[in-house]
Amino acid sequence: MELISTQPRTMPPGPFSQAFRHGDIVYVAGQVAYDGETGKPVLGDIKAQTRQTLKNLKAVLEAAGSSLDKVLKLTCILPNFPQDYVGFNEAFKEFFPGPHFPARTSIQAGLLGGFVVEIEAIAVCERK
Repeated sequence: MELISTQPRTMPPGPFSQAFRHGDIVYVAGQVAYDGETGKPVLGDIKAQTRQTLKNLKAVLEAAGSSLDKVLKLTCILPNFPQDYVGFNEAFKEFFPGPHFPARTSIQAGLLGGFVVEIEAIAVCERK
């Protein structure tokens, strides 16, 4: 098992890891719209936060030897579901244009710090 971490870190500090790679699979912890460069949350509407969150997810996947097109499964947390669902999907399609989308579960749950989206992922990695 290999610990995966990006610099700058794209998530708030806490007692958890960004990701682990086990064999050809990477498990990415929930990413939020956190700007590792400024050290601050990127607050805004659902589209802005979804874009930043997916940029962060992309960075972690690439650090693990994977990419967005190798994502098998996403879990998406939206505290303002279903109000934000349409805007979330619009921004989501910018990163996952289809026609084949990853398997996805979207749930409603509370998030801290003004975040309106959190996304975790499971993806395939290139063999080392």
